Amino acid sequence: MDLDEILVRESFEAPTALENQYVLDQLGDLRGKRILELGCGAGEGSVYFATKGADAVATDISSGMVEVVNRVAQKYGVQVRAHRMTAEKIDYPDASFDVVYGNGVLHHVDFLKAVQEASRVLRPGGKAIFIEPLSYNPVINVYRHIAKTVRTPDERPFKFKDLKRMYPYFSEGHHREFWFFTLLIFIYFYMIERADPAKERYWKKVIKDAPRFKRMFGFLNALDKFFLKVLPPLRYLCWNSVIVLTK
Repeated sequence: MDLDEILVRESFEAPTALENQYVLDQLGDLRGKRILELGCGAGEGSVYFATKGADAVATDISSGMVEVVNRVAQKYGVQVRAHRMTAEKIDYPDASFDVVYGNGVLHHVDFLKAVQEASRVLRPGGKAIFIEPLSYNPVINVYRHIAKTVRTPDERPFKFKDLKRMYPYFSEGHHREFWFFTLLIFIYFYMIERADPAKERYWKKVIKDAPRFKRMFGFLNALDKFFLKVLPPLRYLCWNSVIVLTK
């Protein structure tokens, strides 16, 4: 894997990184916090948290990705402990972490087992934060069908009732949705740039190419903020939800 293709800072600081910017707002100062990332992939989250002073632990079911995380951490000059581990069975004692973070992992696994484990390893007052796709938007579902060659068969996007099933394992929980009008960027990729969704992951492209359409995206995001506030049912047509759970 080409390390130059792994976008660590961009995944949190690009103007299109809406969900992770919200995550950072929820977490506040990361210095000294012990953070566990589930389903870390290339470790963009763990490595970014480490650059901000967190004590980061990365886990993934793939031993190959664990090795990639070690290489990425070395490139950025930070220490991240990376382990092969499933989200449903976290091999750490109770109350080990201040934060559990996952980006697009729960819809691949038994999410209730993973959430229970996240609660177990969190310290009192700690937060579990997950970014997950929603299942409602028919246009997104067409995209998912077209892009199935770059997706995995175990993916199960969430309904709001699924999110609420996570709440009993925590003292409080809420979720916030992103990407309604901003999804027009994907239409732009497909209709104007002719980017083949069966070959290119749009969710990566939207981060990598963010500087090119910063102004257009800013306008669409302003529309999202306004209309999702005044017309809450539009949340059902959003792409992603950020679930924030406090122990």
